[in-house]
This record gives sequence, structure tokens and C-alpha cells, in this order.
Amino acid sequence: QVQLVESGGGLVQAGGSLRLACAASGRTFSSFAMGWFRQGPGKEREFVAAVSWSGGSTYYADSVKGRFTISRDNAKNTVYLQMNSLKPEDTAVYYCGRGPRYGGTWYAVPRDYEYDSWGQGTQVTVSS
Repeated sequence: QVQLVESGGGLVQAGGSLRLACAASGRTFSSFAMGWFRQGPGKEREFVAAVSWSGGSTYYADSVKGRFTISRDNAKNTVYLQMNSLKPEDTAVYYCGRGPRYGGTWYAVPRDYEYDSWGQGTQVTVSS
């Protein structure tokens, strides 16, 4: 079972930026799509962004499109989420997850049941 460890969360003012990182254990990192989800106070977990196995394709929720950028470094077994122009409604615990294996259904990446491993989460708080 892979271990995923998120970092980079914190408190930031509206309009600010944060960069989250998720480090994965094991040797099969590049064989899986990776995604970020978030869960705000009193809300269900929602999809944020996903990146394909090679990093060549990305998928974003409409709410973050144009503000967030997902990327990965397979040599470092790490996936990143660059968050710019943050808004108070971005306040949430952010989780990274291991998504479909290479050859799987790429367009299934917004569905959390397609992910088999999750990190412990990192808190992002955006003040107004």
C-alpha cells in the first residue's frame, strides 16, 4: 500500500498563494494518475484537480480553473498543487489521492471512488 504525505498548507490572505506537495512512497508512482480533493467545513469532499501518469494531461474543477495548477515530478515521487488568487471559499482540508492506473479511464479522475489511497490531508485557510 502506498503512503501519501501532504505538506504546504497554512493560513493565507485572500488573493495570496500556496503550494501544496504530496510525496508518495514506493516505485510505482508514475503508473498512476494523481489527484487533489478538498473538504471544506460542513461540506462533502470535492474534486479539485488531477494529473495524468506522465503529467501531460490535467483536469480541473471549474471552481479552480485558471487559478490552480497541478503538476508532478515522477523522479521525486511528488505531485504539486500551486494555488494562486486564493479565495475564502478555498478554505478546506486538501487531500491527495492515487487515482487510476495507467491505461485506466482518465475521465474518471473526478470520482473519488477511483482513488485507492489517500494522504492525511493538509489544512488551507484563506482569510478575507
